[in-house]
This record gives sequence, C-alpha cells and structure tokens, in this order.
Amino acid sequence: MKRWVPVVLGALVCQGALADDPQMPLKPGAGDEVASANCNVCHTTNYIVMNSQFLTPDGWRAEVTKMRSAFGAPIDDTTAAEIISYLTAHYALIPKP
Repeated sequence: MKRWVPVVLGALVCQGALADDPQMPLKPGAGDEVASANCNVCHTTNYIVMNSQFLTPDGWRAEVTKMRSAFGAPIDDTTAAEIISYLTAHYALIPKP
C-alpha cells in the first residue's frame, strides 16, 4: 500500500465527521433569517458563532464585503446591509477605546 493512502483515507473520515457537526442556531433577532438563509449557502452558522469571539462591527462589515467581492456571494446591497446590521447587533465585539 502506498504511504499516502492512509492520509487520504484519514482526510475522508475527518471530512465526514465535520459534515456531521451539528449547526449552531443563530441568536433570534431582526435579520436572523436573512443572515441564515444567505450565509448557509456557503458555510454553516458555526462560522458566524466562531468568529464572534474576535470580530468588531467593522470586522463583520469587512467579512460580508469579502464574501461578496472575493467569493462572489450573490447578496445585493440591501441584503448585505441587513446581514451586517444583524451580525453587529448580535455577534460583534465592542471595540476597545
């Protein structure tokens, strides 16, 4: 057996385990359904919860902009503003003075 076969098999097993990782629900609030519907197209809401530990309102604005410009997320300006508003209200760190 080739040396790389165990590595490939291990990666496949890990990928399956990650796919079974339960999705964390978003905090309820204005815009939660819009954020969930648009963000879940490419990734789980776990990404939002995970990044909430260090993203400020400006950080979330930059993330949504990156998703649209770098990754081509089909989100119009109005929807992006609603998602940013939701994320900054429920998942942003308050910037330190």
